[in-house]
Amino acid sequence: MTMSLLFAVAAPVVAFPRTLESYAEAEGAGLWSVLTGRVMAEPFNLVATGIFLLAILHTFFAGAIRHQAHIIEERHAARLRERRRLTGGEGRRDCNLDGLPDEVSFLGQGLHFLGEIEVVFGLWAVVLGIAIAFYAGVDTAIAYVSGVNYTEPLFVFIIMAMAASRPVIALAEAGLRRVAALGGGTPFAWWIALLVLTPILGSLITEPAAMTVGALLLARQFYACQPSSGLRYATIGLLFVNISVGGTLTHFAAPPVLMVAGPWSWGLSHMALNFGWKAVVGIVLATVLYAALFRRELSTLSAGFPRADGVSEAQRPPVPAWVTATHLGFLAWTVWAAHYPVLFIGGFLFFVAFLQATAHHQTRLELRGPLLVGFFLAGLVIHGGLQGWWIAPVLSDLAPTALFWGATLLTAFNDNAAITYLATLVPGFTDAAKYAVVAGAVAGGGLTVIANAPNPAGLSVLQRFFPEGFSPAKLAVAAILPTLVMAACFLLL
Repeated sequence: MTMSLLFAVAAPVVAFPRTLESYAEAEGAGLWSVLTGRVMAEPFNLVATGIFLLAILHTFFAGAIRHQAHIIEERHAARLRERRRLTGGEGRRDCNLDGLPDEVSFLGQGLHFLGEIEVVFGLWAVVLGIAIAFYAGVDTAIAYVSGVNYTEPLFVFIIMAMAASRPVIALAEAGLRRVAALGGGTPFAWWIALLVLTPILGSLITEPAAMTVGALLLARQFYACQPSSGLRYATIGLLFVNISVGGTLTHFAAPPVLMVAGPWSWGLSHMALNFGWKAVVGIVLATVLYAALFRRELSTLSAGFPRADGVSEAQRPPVPAWVTATHLGFLAWTVWAAHYPVLFIGGFLFFVAFLQATAHHQTRLELRGPLLVGFFLAGLVIHGGLQGWWIAPVLSDLAPTALFWGATLLTAFNDNAAITYLATLVPGFTDAAKYAVVAGAVAGGGLTVIANAPNPAGLSVLQRFFPEGFSPAKLAVAAILPTLVMAACFLLL
């Protein structure tokens, strides 16, 4: 008896997941009728969406889980110190307490892992895989997970690692320093420059790369000044929203635009004329609005602010121009080959070799953050592949204005690239509907960590500045105002 027979139960003999065209629905059927009919035809739809919703709820409780992990670890350390004091073993490192390891609380470390937002969707993807195996067999589960397109997670992983290299960051910092110098080089001036220019730069170097550069420089030039909790969340919320719309000046930089550019024949001129200039206006307005709201605190950060690492790029030996040019070449290659994993992964291997050959001009290649972000996105696309049964009917049932707000809301609970991809599958979409769904998807890209593919990259860099635990609810509140500004620009301009 095969393992598949051990796990499988009676299931319809159809492709998994079912194609949207395979559902037999009466013409003109209402939305509720369509959704209930699809659940009746494929009961696993409800299971997959239920697991997805549990994963979303997990992200909202991640901060509380991390806080509990800190408490458990502190209690564990206190008990160890007390035991050593009582036994005279203050200097010993080999004593255990109640069977626990000397230095580490397994429960605390386990909760730390569960509290990492980047691992949430990967963990629940395991649950989803087990559910598929029980419903349709192990072979079906393996085929589904293997058949998911992981190009975007792989691309984000590699572009994030490349963009975080010293030559790229040094070049970006040098350019932005000139702009910040116009405002005196204060944290306030850096804040304005980074939140306006970096998102627009994303239209050239892609949104994931812009997010990485922007987050790293915000960490160094702004977050190191220890702003208040409200300003920390306002800044990351504004960064997420600005990055989400900042890539719409071109047709290749933003993941949600990439999904529709080919099927709808949207080129560079179409994006710049219909989306790009409106996004620039929105970025400037939203940033100025938050600058006005937090002007007093932003101004107080200008005197004697501390460095994150104690050393500025200007104090280090300069990176030779040919090294920087080579890094930019690798970035350009990766952007050009964004749809071909074999090419950009191969390019990344050559990039690693170049880092080794020029190690004296480099910093250590950091892969933990990019790997976690890639894992997050891989889990998200596994879940997203089973959500089309309800997203597509919702999109097709709405008028353009309602579609805009529907796409904005749906984006908060799913990757906006998935929303726009599913829109390409809806027959008979008008030009107004196409504009509405893409504009809504990018406008809502900052509401949650999962709303836009680059968001986890920014969070992985900035999460250490939220020692109390990052709160998705506070992020949503902080992102609402700039989201409304972007919505007004896309709807009214």
